[in-house]
Amino acid sequence: MTKLSVNVNKIATLRNSRGGNVPNLLKVVADIEEFGAQGITIHPRPDERHIKYEDARKLKKIVTTELNIEGNPIDKFIDLVLEVQPAQVTLVPDSVNAITSNAGWDTITHKDFLKEIIGIFKEKNIRTSIFVDPEISMITGAAKTGADRIELYTEEYAKSYEAGNKLGIQPFIDAAIAAHELGLGINAGHDLSLNNIKYFKDNIPNLLEVSIGHALICESLYLGLENVINMYLHKLR
Repeated sequence: MTKLSVNVNKIATLRNSRGGNVPNLLKVVADIEEFGAQGITIHPRPDERHIKYEDARKLKKIVTTELNIEGNPIDKFIDLVLEVQPAQVTLVPDSVNAITSNAGWDTITHKDFLKEIIGIFKEKNIRTSIFVDPEISMITGAAKTGADRIELYTEEYAKSYEAGNKLGIQPFIDAAIAAHELGLGINAGHDLSLNNIKYFKDNIPNLLEVSIGHALICESLYLGLENVINMYLHKLR
């Protein structure tokens, strides 16, 4: 079975919007694990607009599955990962002001940089993954950095699937095959949803893990909304 790691950035965004501790991020994470998720993903950004660096420290103490910390390996991020020592770190080439991740690494241009950073994390036995586009050259480049895994950036797949073009998955199949042949584990994430996840999983060989946040939280709002409204109506009768 492909593992599900739930990205809880949106829970932190909602909490931060009111300045308090509702929803309680730690309680939500504990519930997500109790409901069966096999991992928790967080992506702290320099401005801490959703996940705060202190959240990462607290989550390390309570996560019982696998904690995956994503981010651009700036000095502050590297220090946090080395302090927290999650099960996995996923390197993402975000700009400081990025709303969300929007591209994979150029693993050829940044080979030496990535190799150095990955070496630092592997000294602490932290599994490393590189966020990449489904291009064979980028997969080959990732293998040369010493990374343990790649995370396929799946936005283009999601767009193609929504438009009715199932052939849009082919570059991802090719990338997964190449990665496996090079000894890389395969993760995937970005815009995966209940609508498109089964087709992706059924067609991507050796898929170890998917990281899903925005869609999963939005779907949870809708699929749970009827229950909550009826609970209020029951109490108001």
